[in-house]
Amino acid sequence: MKKNLIYTVLIILLAAFAAFLVITSSRSTLRRETASFAISDTSSVTKIFLSDKSNRNILLERNPEGGWDLNGKFMAQKESVDLLLKTMLNLAILEPVSEAAHNTVIKLLAANSVKVEIYQKVPRIKLFRKIRLFPHEKNVRTYYVGHVTQSNIGTYMLMEGSKVPYIVYMPGFRGFVQSRYRTIESDWRDHSIFTIPLQEIAWISVEFPAQPDYSYRITQEAPASFRLFSLNDSIEIPAYDTVRVLDFVTSFMNIRFEALVNDMDPQRQDTVFAGSPLHIITVARKDGRQQVAKTYRKPGLPGEIDLDGNPVIFDRDRLYAVINDGQDHVLIQYFVFDRITRPLPYYR
Repeated sequence: MKKNLIYTVLIILLAAFAAFLVITSSRSTLRRETASFAISDTSSVTKIFLSDKSNRNILLERNPEGGWDLNGKFMAQKESVDLLLKTMLNLAILEPVSEAAHNTVIKLLAANSVKVEIYQKVPRIKLFRKIRLFPHEKNVRTYYVGHVTQSNIGTYMLMEGSKVPYIVYMPGFRGFVQSRYRTIESDWRDHSIFTIPLQEIAWISVEFPAQPDYSYRITQEAPASFRLFSLNDSIEIPAYDTVRVLDFVTSFMNIRFEALVNDMDPQRQDTVFAGSPLHIITVARKDGRQQVAKTYRKPGLPGEIDLDGNPVIFDRDRLYAVINDGQDHVLIQYFVFDRITRPLPYYR
C-alpha cells in the first residue's frame, strides 16, 4: 500500500515537473520570438510558407531525400532555398521603428507585405542541454516582411502579435533581404530537365526531324554496356566511340534550363513552337517512365547583325524547349544541350 502511494506521488511530481518545463519552455520561446527574427538552427526547419496580399502562396517543404518540394507539385530550387535559410539564420534587428514613422510603416505593412511562417521539428520537453523529448513540428516564427528602408540596407518587419515593427538587416551584407521572400512560383522552381542516374537509363533517342540520317538510339544492355542504332533505318552501328557514348549518357545526370518562359506572348509562342522541332530527345528509364524534351530555334533580336554585317536570323547562344509533357516552355543554352544533341556521325 505504501509502495503504491509512493509511486502515485512520484508520478504526480514528475507530471507537474514536466508541465512546468513545457510552460517555461513556451514562455521563453515566446520571449525569444518577440525579440528575434532569426532562426538559430535552420537544419531543423521543415516547412516555410510565404503569402502576399495578391493571394500568391509559396509552400516549401523538406522531403525525406533532403531536398525541398514546392507547392506540393514541383521540386524547389536548392540554391534559392539555401539562400533563404541563410537569410533566416543571419537576420538581426537594427532598431525599432521610430514613433514618428510607426503609423506609416504599419499601414504600409498592412497594404503590401509578405507573411512568413516557419516550422521546425522541436522537442516538447528539453531537459538540461542534451536531453530532447517528444519531437514534433511546430510553427516557431510568424512575421511580416515589408518594404525597404530609404537606405536600401534595412527591411521593415513585424512579428505577429507584436505592435512594434523593426528595421531588420543582415550584418555584413550590403543590400536588403526583402527580395529573398519571393512569392512567384516560377522563381522557386528547380531548373532540372534531366537528372537521371546512369544505372536507371534503359535507352535514349535523339531525333533530328529535318535530318533523319542524324537520328539515333542508344540502349543500355548491361551496366555501362551500350548499343547504338540508326533511327532512320534501324541498323545497329557495331563500331562506335565508346568514350563519346559514355559521356553522352552520363550527361543526363544534370541537364538544366536557364529560365521558364511560360508567360511568353501567345502570338510569339505560336510563331516559335508551330513548326517542327530542331531536336526530340527521349529518355526511357528501366521502370518504364519516359521524359521528352523538344527544342526549337530562338529568333534573333530585331536588327541584330553578325561580325560580317549579316542579319542574325536565330540566336546563336540559346534555344527554346518544351518539357514536362508540353506543360512548360523554357529557355535553354547551346552550351548545355550540345552535349546531348550531337548527330549520329559524331559517335562513329
